[in-house]
Amino acid sequence: MDTSGHLPRAVRAAAEVLSGSVDRYVFISSQNAYADVSVPDVKETQPLKTLTTEQLDRANAIDTSGEPSYAELYGGLKSLCEQAAEEAMPGRVLILRPGLIVGPYDYSDRFTYWVARVAQGGEMLAPGPPDRFVQLIDVRDLAEWIVSMIERGATGAYNAHGRPSTFTMQDVLEECRRAGDSDASFTWVSEDFLLQEQVAAWTELPLWLPEEAAPHLKGFMFISPDKAIAAGLTFRSLTETIGDTLTWYQTNRRKEPLKAGLDRDKEHALLYKWRELNKR
Repeated sequence: MDTSGHLPRAVRAAAEVLSGSVDRYVFISSQNAYADVSVPDVKETQPLKTLTTEQLDRANAIDTSGEPSYAELYGGLKSLCEQAAEEAMPGRVLILRPGLIVGPYDYSDRFTYWVARVAQGGEMLAPGPPDRFVQLIDVRDLAEWIVSMIERGATGAYNAHGRPSTFTMQDVLEECRRAGDSDASFTWVSEDFLLQEQVAAWTELPLWLPEEAAPHLKGFMFISPDKAIAAGLTFRSLTETIGDTLTWYQTNRRKEPLKAGLDRDKEHALLYKWRELNKR
């Protein structure tokens, strides 16, 4: 099982070395591998990204820690990693394409930020509109399903994601408030304001992707998991995911700075500016 392969040459080398002694190669890819997520309901058969020879050479030459020059190539590299594994072990590769994976032990803080910030209470900035759908999957649901797929001898590609159009950003934040018994209040600010203030989508405001400014991502939160669901993928409640994430955070991370989300000083400044604009 390869949970972190990024470079096709590394995946190919591993698959070739192991091909005579294992019966399958399980590769954790990404929904970023798709060439086009501008429309909803992306399925496993849709085209994947590719890279030019020059881009691939650049990826091989730079550090793979997620620096911007590498991040731009991420989806194409994942796609080529899938291809490399399949070429080395034809018909013996299980490919999973998840989106945002959340839950306890998520040190990226891309979801933990909201759980932790709401628990702190007070007025907080929330990216509007409140009814914008978000899509994610609890790591435990993903892991348990992958194990079952391995046990059944499954191969092929699957979108490993939560159901689309199931809950909104407001649902997430309100469930965070209930889980933490918090007095947090949500001030919903517009996309135009966030873009004007150069707030970084997905990093400073996890789960937020600008809809009008990024039309090429309009389907990013609406990937189809139908094939995986038909193969047994199930989902625990959002309540359980948030509650367990909060417990883990408060037990293990409370004193550590978060790796994602708005700095509190910047959040206060943005809220002040938003209020001043709306007085006019």
